Amino acid sequence: MPLQHCGGILFMEENELIPHLFRTEYRKIIAVLCKLFGIEHIEIAEDITSDTFLRASELWGIKGIPENPTAWLYSVAKNKTKDYLKHHSLFSQKIAKDIQYNTITADEIEIDLSGKNINDSELAMMFAICDPCINAEAQIGLALSLLCGFGAEEIADAFLTNKEVIYKRLTRAKQKLKTQCIQIAGPGADDINSRLPLVLVTLYLLFNEGYYSASQNSALRKDFCVEAMRLTLLLAENDTTAKPEVHALLALMCFHASRFEARLNQEAEIILYEDQDETLWNRELIDRGRYYLNLASRGTDVTKYHLEAAIAWWHTNKEDTHEKWEGILQLYNKLLQTAYSPIAALNRTYALAKANGKEQAIAEAEKLQLSSNHLYHSLLGNLYTGLDNKRAVQHYQTAIGLTKSRTVKAALTQTMNRLMY
Repeated sequence: MPLQHCGGILFMEENELIPHLFRTEYRKIIAVLCKLFGIEHIEIAEDITSDTFLRASELWGIKGIPENPTAWLYSVAKNKTKDYLKHHSLFSQKIAKDIQYNTITADEIEIDLSGKNINDSELAMMFAICDPCINAEAQIGLALSLLCGFGAEEIADAFLTNKEVIYKRLTRAKQKLKTQCIQIAGPGADDINSRLPLVLVTLYLLFNEGYYSASQNSALRKDFCVEAMRLTLLLAENDTTAKPEVHALLALMCFHASRFEARLNQEAEIILYEDQDETLWNRELIDRGRYYLNLASRGTDVTKYHLEAAIAWWHTNKEDTHEKWEGILQLYNKLLQTAYSPIAALNRTYALAKANGKEQAIAEAEKLQLSSNHLYHSLLGNLYTGLDNKRAVQHYQTAIGLTKSRTVKAALTQTMNRLMY
């Protein structure tokens, strides 16, 4: 799960290459065209980009794959854009009026698909779709669609719904952005201060949608995490947005992603932390996480991302020591003071059990009364194991009934059966 930007295409058959390029290049072309046309013409940008890939699928099967497929796509996208501007009023209404003192034609408009403009456009799009006028779920959907190149069916899979629901959600979100006249432009200092927190929340939720997803598609889950890391890296590499909280979030993602391969077995069933094979952990990502966590420490504020990254760092050390769990417990105490959430409080009780014993942890966990959450019952099942196995089984049965994920059901059932037989 590398962090570096995509740099080159390995030899692929056509049926593999076009989906690969769609994932990596669609978002780039969309971002540049949306920035050129404005949010009010987002569908035009989508149509031109989709037509470009449709043209590729039609011609490459007949004439063969071009020597430089990416350059071919960029050239066709530019030509289609200029052709559209020639024959539609958008050019005179939107583009031409923004250019003063020059007589310019559609042919002379520069559709800049350079690396720098692509990055700048994606950054501008990120801040545009994270406007508070649309809710977090819609922001994640737009990020997946416009910034990551995922289709409606893939997004529907992640949200455990159907593509018609996703189409409606994305359409409503786009319309809201148009109604509010949201601009796609490089973020200024005021935008960064006011909107960066929303951007980071969206990327945080996007990563979690992959890492903790109930979707059965393990490849898709990993892709979501990679895209969230890519977009966070884009912020970290831009001088105006490379803030300590950005580095902290990237560190958190690196630490979590480092254990991705160890979290599932060959049957795609979840493996609990204590049972994971440490040799499968990605040491390169752990080192990168440490690097970004060090950069994050240069600020004066301590955000939830700093604290969660520090907790995740402790989890990259498999040793089961009191020092480790006491360190994690203290970090959770600070996290709950900084940004309380019931799930963080629930996770704290596991660290409390490891540091101070199960009885104290059970008392704290039951105070939360998260009776409709499968994680709550799963944790209590774990805590009661060895103390009251009958109650442990009852909690596991409740957790199995509450979760929607087949892989989670399978893991909980296996754990419960060990107590019963």
